Amino acid sequence: MKKGKVYLVGAGPGDPRLITIRGMQCIKECTAIVYDRLASPRLLRYAKPDVKRVYVGKLPDRHTMKQEEINQLLVDLALEGHVVTRLKGGDPTIFGRVGEEAGLLNQHGIPYEIVPGITSAISVPAYAGIPVTHRDHASSLSIVTGHESPDKLDRSIYWDKVTNATGTLLFLMGVAKIDYISRQLMKHGRSPDTPVALVRWGTTPEQQTLVGTLENIAELVKQTKFESPAVIIVGDVVKQREALQWYEKMPLFGMRVLVTRARSQASEFAEKIEELGGEPCEFPVIEVRKPTAASMLDQINACLYQAEGYDWLAFTSVNGVDYFFRALVEQGIDVRRFYRAKIAAVGPKTAEALQQRGLKVELQAGRYDAEGLVEALDGVMQQGERVLLPRGDLARSVLPQQLREKGIVADEISVYETVVAEQQDPIVLEWLKDKHIHMLTFTSSSTVHHLIKVLQHHGFEDPVALLSQYPIASIGPITSDTIRQYGLTVTVEAAEATIDSLTAALVVYNAAKQQQ
Repeated sequence: MKKGKVYLVGAGPGDPRLITIRGMQCIKECTAIVYDRLASPRLLRYAKPDVKRVYVGKLPDRHTMKQEEINQLLVDLALEGHVVTRLKGGDPTIFGRVGEEAGLLNQHGIPYEIVPGITSAISVPAYAGIPVTHRDHASSLSIVTGHESPDKLDRSIYWDKVTNATGTLLFLMGVAKIDYISRQLMKHGRSPDTPVALVRWGTTPEQQTLVGTLENIAELVKQTKFESPAVIIVGDVVKQREALQWYEKMPLFGMRVLVTRARSQASEFAEKIEELGGEPCEFPVIEVRKPTAASMLDQINACLYQAEGYDWLAFTSVNGVDYFFRALVEQGIDVRRFYRAKIAAVGPKTAEALQQRGLKVELQAGRYDAEGLVEALDGVMQQGERVLLPRGDLARSVLPQQLREKGIVADEISVYETVVAEQQDPIVLEWLKDKHIHMLTFTSSSTVHHLIKVLQHHGFEDPVALLSQYPIASIGPITSDTIRQYGLTVTVEAAEATIDSLTAALVVYNAAKQQQ
């Protein structure tokens, strides 16, 4: 078998938008991807659907994979013929042990490429409002590991030279040694008043910044119980933070939001969260697909071939629009055969999906649910008229039932079906278990039902008890009722059943939380 190739890719410091273009190409092109929790789960959505995913972080049944095991894993995958992307936090060449991984690949004659990433040494301070160089304060910088024991630090660092060699000193992974580092810097000439900042989990919702001086920073760390991982910045550039901090002022800063929508729909919501400074955690629990049952397909075909007989087409979702037109294409049916039919839509997104296909929407519901569409149609649709309802297999019966009660002939066709998503990310399961998620969001009743099923499938004995620990945001009253049926509490409900309204509700919630 032909040997594969390995890409050793720097994934950046945490914010998935900081991946390089080359790094993104490697993710999209690989057949196997090896990653840990230092790489954002959002990056995985750019990989091919059938990519082999290997998580080398901690799982319930094993501890974090050792570096030697990871090295061998890369070799084994390449020997199987895979194109492997190894995602590493930050930049792989800065304390990333890329030399060990590349060394073993080289011994086995496996081609590899090192793809630099944005290092936490410069990006984390930037997200805290601290430029590592400044015309008035620092024209040079040094990056030093602070992870070693004091005796190893003394062997690897020439304190008398490093202390004053550059304007800014950056220590990575040195929180536990901050007292020793501070004393050494003061001992070798740095003023006790030198500003110091520690930035923990930079570029992520957990970002925390602690500011002090060389003289008092160790005591502040002790008092606040400030923990690793963090970047330590020493120098006058720290003074810029007061004026330049920006990330921590964004409306959704500090919020990691679980997005349970289908993968095909999650991007829009995720992008809105990102734009406002939050971190979307995509965990699609449902998949939408073409129906597979012969009876459902036969019913669709029967109704489509009666196109000329319908007075109305009523759509209740964007999915309904998409899969209706897919069915038309598959059957070779011209949409103009529905020339008699007026078109109704349940909400603005559904209406927009129809308008993008060149169709005029005569009626749009004021309330964005089935009940709202019934109200809008009342008095407009006449007794004896025929309406076609292209919907999903889990759609509620409210709409067709109430229309039939008014003497309307309502034909339902399930143009798509909703099933449990097959592939979930183990990082998200780990985050849910360890309470690293800050808000759960549900955009339909099916996402509620299926999240429970997914958690049960992955070994959570009491999913409801787990989810009850989190605040929950709902897109509307129907979804909220489903949430409450499980004994869960709805913390936030959108004023209108739209993603924009749900996003706005999250902003209001986060603002109130920050003021507490």
